[in-house]
Amino acid sequence: MINKCLRELIESREFISLASCDLSGRPNAAPKFLLKVEGDYLYLVDYIIGRTFSNLQINPRASLSFIDSNTLIGYQINGRVEIVDAGPEYRGVIKELQDKQIDLSITRIIEGVTKGKGHKSFEVEIPDQFVILKVKMEEVVEMRPSGTLKREKV
Repeated sequence: MINKCLRELIESREFISLASCDLSGRPNAAPKFLLKVEGDYLYLVDYIIGRTFSNLQINPRASLSFIDSNTLIGYQINGRVEIVDAGPEYRGVIKELQDKQIDLSITRIIEGVTKGKGHKSFEVEIPDQFVILKVKMEEVVEMRPSGTLKREKV
């Protein structure tokens, strides 16, 4: 299980970068909408059914990355991805996705009005066709500004 500080850092994000690779070694990295963290799993929304989706169908290993801009510590989370596109678990997260979509849209609108931020699009739209990427966190790598790495199995 990941520690509380890392969990809070992940949960403060709206998007996280996911890197995948096909069987010939061709890499792909793309931002994904972070839905939730539950135990050792991250739930991401893949709403552009493209290269990430096809890569994960043949090679379910992925690496996620982000940086804590306050400490400049980078994080990499490696694990196995399950594509959830039907069934009870999929139907269960639809409500959570709709709620998060509304919350994020409201936040962006309020921020735009109160801080004068000019977002090109205030509302977050999730298309009708999407899949949930359920990432089983297996390893967390912490990359410090000094160049030191700390690897930890989850």
